[in-house]
Amino acid sequence: MRDSFKHLRVGLSEGNEDAFKSLFLALYPDLCQFSFSLLKSMDIATEIVDDVFVRLWKSKDAIAEIENIRVYLYKATKNASLNHLSRIAQRNIYEQYDDLEIVLTDDNNPESLLITNEILFKIREAVESLPPRCKMIFKLVREDGLKYKNVAEILNISVKTVDAQMVIAVSQLRKRLKKEVFIKPSKSNKLI
Repeated sequence: MRDSFKHLRVGLSEGNEDAFKSLFLALYPDLCQFSFSLLKSMDIATEIVDDVFVRLWKSKDAIAEIENIRVYLYKATKNASLNHLSRIAQRNIYEQYDDLEIVLTDDNNPESLLITNEILFKIREAVESLPPRCKMIFKLVREDGLKYKNVAEILNISVKTVDAQMVIAVSQLRKRLKKEVFIKPSKSNKLI
């Protein structure tokens, strides 16, 4: 992922509006979801991310120095979201299926689809029940596809802490979903 947005970063540093628009369209939804996971308000999350992009455009001359624009934007979104929270409540907000494989049916009959939807709902519910920090790390890794190193950098924690939180997440999800779905260890580390 290191160079996936390099051409957009270069174009943006040169004041290219199309590069800015492409970067915005590529990352805006994920950044809003990330901010929402902190703020629990989509309206405020979108305002925060809008401001992050406005500041990015205003400081486009300094963009050439940024090594990874995606990590930079996640950090900027995190900082802006946390600053917002601290102004309001003065509180700290930080709280894998890596070794799980969930096998869902490929049948398209109504009963199978209903069962599949129920299972997906229970999985989402189980993820939402994780402690806040654990859930945030889990979502950054599993939903946003970030590497442990990037998550550690974004949250200013060690890679070992990310790993430990993912182990906690997997353990809690396994316990909660044990009776609901068939879960088996995965060698591919992917959710199926």
